[in-house]
Amino acid sequence: MLGWGGGLIAAISLSGRDVWAQEVVEIRMQGRADGSHVWFDPIGVLIKPGQTVRWINLNPGNSHTTTAYHPANFGRPLRIPEAAKSWASDYLLPDESFSVIFTKQGVYDYYCIPHEHAGMVGRIIVGKPESHGGWMEPVTASRGLPDEALEAFPTVEEIMAKRIVRQV
Repeated sequence: MLGWGGGLIAAISLSGRDVWAQEVVEIRMQGRADGSHVWFDPIGVLIKPGQTVRWINLNPGNSHTTTAYHPANFGRPLRIPEAAKSWASDYLLPDESFSVIFTKQGVYDYYCIPHEHAGMVGRIIVGKPESHGGWMEPVTASRGLPDEALEAFPTVEEIMAKRIVRQV
C-alpha cells in the first residue's frame, strides 16, 4: 500500500504537460469484413515529442503492418525526419499490437505493406512545423508511391488544425 501511495504522489506531482506527453496514442488497424476496404484509424495524428504510438490490429480478417517510409524498409523513399529511427512491425494478426516512441519533431508517413496499394497509409506529426529547416522536405518524396497512397494522406495543415484526423 505504501508503494502505491508513493506512486500516486509521484503521478500527482507531474505537470499536465508531462502527463500528456506520456499518454499512449492508439491507432487501430481496421477493415471491412469482406476485405474490400482497409484503413488506419486515425489516419492522421498530432503528438508531442516523447509520446508513444501503439498500433493495434482490430481487423479480424486481415494481418497488417505499420512500416515507416524509409530506405531501410524495402528501399522506400524517406518520408520521416532524417534523424528519426525507422520502424517496421512484423505482420500483426488480429488483436496484436506494436509500439514506437517518437522523439524527433517532424512529419512521419507510414504504410501497411500488403495494403499500401489500397491506400492504407497514415501520418503522424510530432511537435510543431517550422517554416525553415527542411521540416516538410520528406513529405514531398513521392517517387514509387501508389497514387492511392498519395491521395489518402491527410494534409499537415488538417492534422495541425484538428489534432486527430479520421478516415471518412
